[in-house]
Amino acid sequence: MPDDLSLPTAELDRLHALFGVQRIDVGGGNVVAVRRCGQGLPVVCLHGIGSGSASWVDVALLLGDRAEVIAWDAPGYGESTPLPMAEPRATDYAQRVRELLDALGIDRCMLVGHSLGALTAAAATQAGGVLAGRVARLVLISPARGYGAPDRAAQGAKVRDERLATLAQLGIEGSARQRSGRLLSAHADEATQRRVRWNMARLNEHGYRQAVALLCGDDLLRYLPPAMAVDVAVGALDVITPPEACAEVAQACGVTLQYIEQAGHASYVERPQAVAALLATCLDKAAAPAA
Repeated sequence: MPDDLSLPTAELDRLHALFGVQRIDVGGGNVVAVRRCGQGLPVVCLHGIGSGSASWVDVALLLGDRAEVIAWDAPGYGESTPLPMAEPRATDYAQRVRELLDALGIDRCMLVGHSLGALTAAAATQAGGVLAGRVARLVLISPARGYGAPDRAAQGAKVRDERLATLAQLGIEGSARQRSGRLLSAHADEATQRRVRWNMARLNEHGYRQAVALLCGDDLLRYLPPAMAVDVAVGALDVITPPEACAEVAQACGVTLQYIEQAGHASYVERPQAVAALLATCLDKAAAPAA
């Protein structure tokens, strides 16, 4: 991988030692790659379209003394088996999350979805969803609504064409160079920018194409509100899923939108301390007895 898309050896060694990859057999010849650390109530983290499990490392290490943080590589990402259909929907990804929790023997968890991962998380936790009875609390960070609603179909077709054209022209690595900067605010230092580029440059083309189909073909709002308590947050400087768009999601959930200050879209990479504090508060709420 070219140097501008690589990470320092010491940072890679830290990642592998403290938050290394495990391949989990979920049945049917399928594997889900995860990274995990810590002890306590499992916190299952679902990344967005341009990221992967490694992006959660700093949040995971900050939360590890009170929760078991499990970050997956979505189907078709990292070493995870792609879904069988060319154009999966959020419910297809949600089923794979359920298979992962079954394989790990997890009966109850807190589920965190970032960006496109929020679509999967919402589908899993809707009333009657595959995880509706197993999630103690849902957290949606910079949720991507998607373009599957009829009034957004034209915009969705444009987004799909643009993303696939960029992929065809520049490839994964070129796309990482072009798109990664928009995930961060002007406050992000060079080390943070490099981490985001590195994560994006490790995407697999097939998995990315499936994720584009999900983004352009499904609608987060159809799965809301969830069947349990939920928190919705956004980076205050997010230009990918800006606060006004996330406010619509919060309204659909019946909650107040929370802000992660001085953070762009990839807030958990840019401001891991702030996101870890947010998730710690959510864990406290999940553990509190019902009123």
